Amino acid sequence: MADATVRIDGNTLRLPGGVAVRFIRTLRLPESGTHPLPPGLGEFPVRRVADYADTVPEEWRARGGVMLPVYLREAMWLSFGGTTEPAALQVGVGKVCAVSGKPWSDRPARTPQNYVVLPRQPWLDGISSGKGTVRQFVAVPLGLGATVEGQVTGEEVWGGVQLQSFPLKEEPLAGWRAEERRRAESARGRAQAQAMPQHGGWGAAMPMMAAPPAPGSVPAPAAAPGGRRHRAAAAMGLGVGGSMRQEVYEDDRPLSDWADRPAGRVFVHLVTPPEWRRITGEAPPPSPVDRAAYTRAGLPWFDYYDQDAEDLAPTDTLEAVQPVGDWLGDDHEPWQAPSPDQVTPLGHAPGKPVADGEW
Repeated sequence: MADATVRIDGNTLRLPGGVAVRFIRTLRLPESGTHPLPPGLGEFPVRRVADYADTVPEEWRARGGVMLPVYLREAMWLSFGGTTEPAALQVGVGKVCAVSGKPWSDRPARTPQNYVVLPRQPWLDGISSGKGTVRQFVAVPLGLGATVEGQVTGEEVWGGVQLQSFPLKEEPLAGWRAEERRRAESARGRAQAQAMPQHGGWGAAMPMMAAPPAPGSVPAPAAAPGGRRHRAAAAMGLGVGGSMRQEVYEDDRPLSDWADRPAGRVFVHLVTPPEWRRITGEAPPPSPVDRAAYTRAGLPWFDYYDQDAEDLAPTDTLEAVQPVGDWLGDDHEPWQAPSPDQVTPLGHAPGKPVADGEW
């Protein structure tokens, strides 16, 4: 019987079927215009909820999973580099599908598609918002209505990020493995020579790293007043920020190729930096580096295009989601656009299992 456990390997979540997911810190884009892919600024630390049962809120113990710290308006992207075999991965933001805008489901669907196809999809920087674009994932506190969950469902109950993987069924998986063996034999000796720079996800072992982010002045949201049960109000969800050029690929396999039930799933709690310190005793990462300093340093941005893949059309639900600035006010940090020569075109372990819970 296949192993159905989710594990943490360093800061990488490993779901059954060879799925690898890392959460990458990045620059937040302006909420107007369409931009290249922003660079990675290192991984978010990831910890198991079960290891801090005495200090996490009761609701988190019930949901299980993992947690990571984020600042107010901090942006992130999900890297799928290191995924070893095909999988359909559902990504939820407050139990709203980041691809279809539909409520969270326990099975893959095609009309509209409610998953990304791995390892073909190298990363996901935000919700699908238009032909060839996504709106950046940006952290905001629950309770303002600014999250994708709040705007789509009218309430903010869950927050965080939800992941669920579906492997191929036995026969199509055997066919894929045979084709991979043939491909490896014909390409042996050339693989390393064909490697290209990465946005941090397409088979990369580590993210593209900028200079270590220096402490800044990004404020962390204050925890809600009240007793222990009200500490859950300090949890974060994901809203949307600026638009960037990125495709969410249409699946070219029959839906019947995928398993009907998930092989593994995990709830990812987003924690404010003060709560992270209180719960874990660890210092949170420094606040994100400011845009002007990054651009002055001449570090790269990325432009990605895959001519062989079909991009999913956006859904009306996700197109209607408004950026977090509509709730939190304008961003007064001046935008420093990258120069053309900074934009790089891109071509085509064991640990304790993570407990699942009720969500």
